[in-house]
Amino acid sequence: MRYLFILIIAIPAAEIGLLLFSGKTIGVWPTLLLIILTGVIGAYLAKREGLQTIRKAQAQLQNGQIPGEAVLDGICILAGGILLLLPGFITDISGFLMLFPPTRRVFKFFMINSLRKRIQRGNIKIIK
Repeated sequence: MRYLFILIIAIPAAEIGLLLFSGKTIGVWPTLLLIILTGVIGAYLAKREGLQTIRKAQAQLQNGQIPGEAVLDGICILAGGILLLLPGFITDISGFLMLFPPTRRVFKFFMINSLRKRIQRGNIKIIK
C-alpha cells in the first residue's frame, strides 16, 4: 500500500516530465519514434525470452523437476513486457532490465526475499 502513491502519482509525473524534456531537447517526432521503437523492440524481446523460458520450464517438468526458477523468470518477463508497452522512458528502462537475464537475477532475488519474508510473517502459508 505504501508503494501505491509512487506507482500512481510519482512515476507518471516523472514520465511526463521526461517526455516533455525529451521532446524539447531532441524534438517531438524523434521522441515519438523512440517510444514506438522501444515498444516494438520490447515486444520482440519479451516474446523471445518468454518462449525460451517456456522451453526451459517444459524441460524441467519432463525431467521431474519443479520449474520454480522458470516461473520467476516468466513473471519478470511478463512484467518487463508490460512495462515496455507503456509509453515512457522510465518504464522502458525498467522493462528492459527485467527482460535481460543478467539484470533479471536482481529482480528475482528481491522477489524471493519478499516471498520468504511473507512466509516467515505468516502472510503466506505453504500446504504440503
